Amino acid sequence: MELSALKIDDLANASVLPSIILNTQNGLIAAANPQATILLEDETLIGKNFALFLKGNLPELIVFTESVDYYGEAWTRDLTFLSVHGKEISVELHGRLLTHPSTSSFLQIQIIDISAYDARTDAISTNDLHAKGLMEWKRARAFFAEMENENRLILDAAGEGIYGINLEGKATFVNNAAQELLGWTEEDVLGQDIHALIHHHHADGTSYPSRDCPIYHSFRNEQVNRVENEAFWHKDGRAIEVEYTSTPIYDQQILAGAVVIFRDISERRENERKLHQAMQQIDALRERLEQENEYLQEEIQSVRSHFDLVGSSPAILRTLAQIDIVAKTESNVFIMGEGGTGKALVASAIHKSSLRAKRPIIHINCAGISPSSFESELFGHVRGAFQGALHDRTGKLEIANGGTLFLDEVSEIPIELQGKILKTLQEQSFERLGANRPNKVNLRVIASSSMDLAQCIKQGTFREDLYFYLNVFPIECHPLRERTSDIPELTQHFLKLACVRLNLERPTITKANIRQLIEYHWPGNVRELQNVIERGAILARGGKLVLDLQNKRGARLDTGDKPILTEHQLTELQIQNIVNCLKQTGGRVSGENGAAQMMGIKPTTLFSRIKKFGISIDSPD
Repeated sequence: MELSALKIDDLANASVLPSIILNTQNGLIAAANPQATILLEDETLIGKNFALFLKGNLPELIVFTESVDYYGEAWTRDLTFLSVHGKEISVELHGRLLTHPSTSSFLQIQIIDISAYDARTDAISTNDLHAKGLMEWKRARAFFAEMENENRLILDAAGEGIYGINLEGKATFVNNAAQELLGWTEEDVLGQDIHALIHHHHADGTSYPSRDCPIYHSFRNEQVNRVENEAFWHKDGRAIEVEYTSTPIYDQQILAGAVVIFRDISERRENERKLHQAMQQIDALRERLEQENEYLQEEIQSVRSHFDLVGSSPAILRTLAQIDIVAKTESNVFIMGEGGTGKALVASAIHKSSLRAKRPIIHINCAGISPSSFESELFGHVRGAFQGALHDRTGKLEIANGGTLFLDEVSEIPIELQGKILKTLQEQSFERLGANRPNKVNLRVIASSSMDLAQCIKQGTFREDLYFYLNVFPIECHPLRERTSDIPELTQHFLKLACVRLNLERPTITKANIRQLIEYHWPGNVRELQNVIERGAILARGGKLVLDLQNKRGARLDTGDKPILTEHQLTELQIQNIVNCLKQTGGRVSGENGAAQMMGIKPTTLFSRIKKFGISIDSPD
């Protein structure tokens, strides 16, 4: 409203109700009519801070003034005044925004003394009742008495809580179930503001004004409201989760109030929460089992051997004894040795002999994971943790829970992650990438490396504290060249496996084969031996194993970047090869362990070449 034509004092005095005009810039009273000075018992209101007359209701005052500022007008019953002499005055305030030509904004507040208003209302009702005569009063009393008498048994028999309220929001009846559910007796409730008694706050503790209450809307807007998740407050201060229906009631087509039917759903909500939690646990378990199954399928298809350790050399017997000692403990194990010496096999044997054998051993090839994905592979991630993370993923740590974690080639773990991994292994707790909820795990750690970790520590590529954590019980896997006595047994073992897997007829292993295998230096160790035997089974001729070995330095002869041999040089090379073979066989050409068998050609072909080159069988030199 524009104040160009009226003075502020005139506007305040124009109201028949107690009226105060506030300057919104400083909260001071700019004008007040006589009725306001009488109500507040203070003749010097002008210039005083309006908030001083409130009974600690500053937050409610702020909400009220903001409502006026937003809507232009507003009302509230949430404020209580204190007169100069300390008298509490319950009021209803009506406010509207005024605009002054000086650009200052003013707020006009008209005050209704609720106590005086209620007294006038009661007086009017009494006068009305007297005017209508005794018969009307009797009719009204009979109506409520009849309703109470006829419905009391039904209301008290109901299992749900039921209470009624009049147009002022005060309780008119309450059944037994409502009293039992909320702890409030009839004496506590009847005639009281039911919202202020049981519905004053939300379950989270935030204030719940009556103007927002669906129950009040039922008789204010004459509509049925069904609410599924709110809280009524028990007499002992507990919040009770309820669902309720609020329905307006009428007396001879005249709105009389509302009836509320409610039930306690705390137990149901708790069961729903438990069910939801159980479903989450089931989903997590299913995800883990799926990941574990996927991992195991990958391991089955892997080229790694999981067969038992084979051999009887002192080196392998010492390794087996160490496995027996440490398997039943929970100690961390560190396996060292060259590539292909069977470190994964030793780790598997330790796990199978341990108390964790019913759970899987989860193998992480640290050298086969890119540094960028190492953290996700180990810890897992939640959807949206990083670009491309479209689904939750369970990490290897979580899959290994209850079992054994085998960190193969630990020297390849990125140095920036080693500290986090050490902390995780020590505390047996981790968080998925993108999550903030810790997950507890119970796992045993076995680590291996083909690198000298002491040297890696000196070079700054491996943490010393992680090394000491892993290296509780060291086991060394010796290279095959240091346990050549195991080669015959390993050869028989690998040949049997290869023939079964490839559906081949098992060829014979000759003494010459074994001699070749023992004399070879095996840079690839047992893994290379397994590959040579499988290749030999495929190349077998005449029921005998044919070996295709590399030269003594571990590299095949190739012509890349080398001079091309002349025909004469090729002939000399062929002659020398035949002579060397005859020397090894003692001049024997055909038959088992003969030169022809060693060279993988027919005896007739070898005899023809010996004759062609003029080589003496008796004296091959």
